[in-house]
Amino acid sequence: MRRTMAAGACCAGTASRPGYTACVWWASTWSWARRWSFLPKQGTENRVCVASTLKAELYPRYGGKSFVGNRDQKVIYPQHSKLTDKETQIQGCLGDTQFCFRFRQSSRRRVSLHCLLDEFDKDLPVYLKKDPAYFYGYVYFRQVRDKTLKRGYFQKSLVLISKLPYIHFFHTVLKQIAPEYFEKNEPYLEAACNDVDRWPAPVPGKTLHLPIMGMIMKVRIPTCHDKPGTTQMVQLTQQADTHTSIILPTVHEVDLFRCLCPVFLHSQMLWELVLLGEPLVVMAPSPSESSETVLALINCISPLKYFSDFRPYFTIHDSEFKEYTTRTQAPPSVILGVTNPFFAKTLQHWPHIIRIGDLKPAGEIPKQVKVKKLKNLKTLDSKPGVYTSYKPYLNRDEEIIKQLQKGVQQKRPSEAQSVILRRYFLELTQSFIIPLERYVASLMPLQKSISPWKSPPQLRQFLPEEFMKTLEKTGPQLTSGIKGDWIGLYRQFLKSPNFDGWFKTRRKEMTQKLEALHLEALCEEDLLLWIQKHTEVETVDLVLKLKNKLADRENLPVKPDTVEKLRTHIDAIILALPEDLQGILLKTGMT
Repeated sequence: MRRTMAAGACCAGTASRPGYTACVWWASTWSWARRWSFLPKQGTENRVCVASTLKAELYPRYGGKSFVGNRDQKVIYPQHSKLTDKETQIQGCLGDTQFCFRFRQSSRRRVSLHCLLDEFDKDLPVYLKKDPAYFYGYVYFRQVRDKTLKRGYFQKSLVLISKLPYIHFFHTVLKQIAPEYFEKNEPYLEAACNDVDRWPAPVPGKTLHLPIMGMIMKVRIPTCHDKPGTTQMVQLTQQADTHTSIILPTVHEVDLFRCLCPVFLHSQMLWELVLLGEPLVVMAPSPSESSETVLALINCISPLKYFSDFRPYFTIHDSEFKEYTTRTQAPPSVILGVTNPFFAKTLQHWPHIIRIGDLKPAGEIPKQVKVKKLKNLKTLDSKPGVYTSYKPYLNRDEEIIKQLQKGVQQKRPSEAQSVILRRYFLELTQSFIIPLERYVASLMPLQKSISPWKSPPQLRQFLPEEFMKTLEKTGPQLTSGIKGDWIGLYRQFLKSPNFDGWFKTRRKEMTQKLEALHLEALCEEDLLLWIQKHTEVETVDLVLKLKNKLADRENLPVKPDTVEKLRTHIDAIILALPEDLQGILLKTGMT
């Protein structure tokens, strides 16, 4: 980084209006770029994009998008780095605020990423795994009045692009960097990047100490082994830490109650809509409210992953605008957050629309919106509300409503309300998914059916009607007191992208488990005795298959001692073969 800066590796851009230039950093050689935040470039080279001082093409309050194309970039590091047209569309917003957006990776860049992030991905909960097809953009935006400019003000933004969905973490990073950067410009950003370059890898389950401009951020990234709904808090080591440390209780969660406060009376219905992957639009007055509400909706079905597309802040300039607004086909399974009033007309045919007003500061409770029919949705002057004809499958849980209302009356902190609401959603989701988990586990072949000399047995087929019959005795009524048409909800869920994504993930995990059990069974056999009864061709074939299994061990849940036994078997078999074959087999790969 220092060598690049000293060499003056920058590309000055020309803005169409004063105060609307842009700055982009590409960190193709930084270790932290590979570990924490990156844009891919041709294979395994990774980059970071930090865009500043964006040029707004439209008024940001109405969904305008700022473009950070090559002609608008103030500086680029290193010089050879370029963005595709789709990737240079960085969103704009109005006011001093933070928000995030999500966009598709260009198909020209959609290559397999074998980087450091992949090595940690397998230990993450499914909802925190990176999506190879999408990036997140984290924005800190400031509007400053300046009478010397024709428009009376100019805009500055700091935008961080990452594959990682660590919303709270990256917003905290930007809070530490952006305000000072706006005052001190590029030298301060260079200093911040040098700090980030010293960060350790984002290993799930470990307490990470991350220096940033004189402060230490202490975070812990969840693992797939954590109990859902629990947070392992990072502890201060000494009293002095309170002055120099920032402790993050979460890397990804939003303030659930604050985001859903205007609609918490309908939270259970919204949970059903998200669970079923229904097309949903959030119309909000600003990008901040838009993105926070969409992210809260995605969070409400945790620990299930939302497998459809979602856009926390979507504008008319997004490349999928025509795809998502066409009336020639049914609306896709996607959640959109928008601010432009134009969408009130363009998306009027969508089946579920949430209109919200300004989010109130902590301690203030907005008026609860009502469920209204879609025909009452007017183009511009519609009042806040949930516009839908959807009839929930489940009866509304009045107990959680009373509990949250009591909290409002007692002025319970928003954080405490969020804990209550998050636990409610977690228990509801778990009650729903446990019967599915139990049935899918029954599709697993018995371990005694695994033979070391045959291919691993296949999983039984998922039969919807067979599953439905299990609900009478082992359904959600065992863990939830909520009444309603659970079977109807399951039937609809089995048609949704969320079920498809969930079942593909579970099937992959179970197939890998079968492979691991098959490998363990093979390692327990006397392979030297086996080769005495078989030809050299069959023996060589066995060695090659064992080597392939050894190479694939990272993807299988195998024990370390099983791997060692496998290596020992391979070495012993090779030594038992003629010397010419030994030389050939030793060259085929490391054992």
